[in-house]
Amino acid sequence: MTKIFFLGECMVELRELDDATMGQSFAGDVYNSAVYMKRCYPKLAVAMITAIGRDRLSEKMLSRFNSEDLDTQFVFQHPSKVSGMYFIETDSAGERRFTYWRNDSAAKKVVQFLNDDVVEQLTSADMLFFSGIPLAIIEQDSRVAFWQKLEHLKLAGVKLVFDPNYRAQLWANKADAIEQFNKAFQISDIALPGIEDLNVLYGISSAAEAIDFFQQYQLEELVIKDGPKSVVTLTGTDLQSHKIIPVTNVVDTTSAGDAFNGVYLGARLSGRTVSEAVQLGAKAAGTVIQHPGAIAPLAAFKQAMSEAGL
Repeated sequence: MTKIFFLGECMVELRELDDATMGQSFAGDVYNSAVYMKRCYPKLAVAMITAIGRDRLSEKMLSRFNSEDLDTQFVFQHPSKVSGMYFIETDSAGERRFTYWRNDSAAKKVVQFLNDDVVEQLTSADMLFFSGIPLAIIEQDSRVAFWQKLEHLKLAGVKLVFDPNYRAQLWANKADAIEQFNKAFQISDIALPGIEDLNVLYGISSAAEAIDFFQQYQLEELVIKDGPKSVVTLTGTDLQSHKIIPVTNVVDTTSAGDAFNGVYLGARLSGRTVSEAVQLGAKAAGTVIQHPGAIAPLAAFKQAMSEAGL
């Protein structure tokens, strides 16, 4: 069975339902991608690599992982830390604003759990996905060990996939983020950047500029996301521009890129062409942004993806 690991952080999500009531769920970029991949491709073995606490919300989070049929063998429980939390607000156009509480997040400690035995077990994976968020939150003194562990996995034949999801407030400065992102691009086999993040960090404002920038790296597959405009892919020497039909009923743009990532990668692992994978990923993203929160209702999401041919 094809196996993919998603390494990163899941958080407790809070959302205002009315002036007196909060809704609570769970979300995080790599977790969101894992959920949408598994929902669309149940035959893939999809696993989370993260650290949570032993508190009540962390236990509920673990139950949610299991309810989404995610493998939790490498979900580690820290004895004293807790799961991070965020509050999300959206404006009339569906754009988001976040308030975070993650200073005591167990996910910051995840590298401590990745001992030699665990890393050896991870070599059984076909693919490992990580993003700019775990790069930002793991502790400074764990970074060298983190890159060594990824290098071991790469040498063992695990495909490494990176999404440069940039959150400025998580980094000491932009230079630190650029240094770590450069390392990620250097080691990765597949990259899924968005123009918005590339613009902030590297001054890249178009897919053409991005293609030029990534020539310095030995990527097997490059997927450049430009919001609702288009997706440009480069696989070997095959350069394609894929038109995306924008969604008009935008409720909440949270997790659009995450849904695209999970479904695109699932499609590729399942033998779909790049073009087919892009269209399926775009359909997933377009469906998710028509619902509040990072994780769309299961029935609505599966119905939309069934209509798209899954």
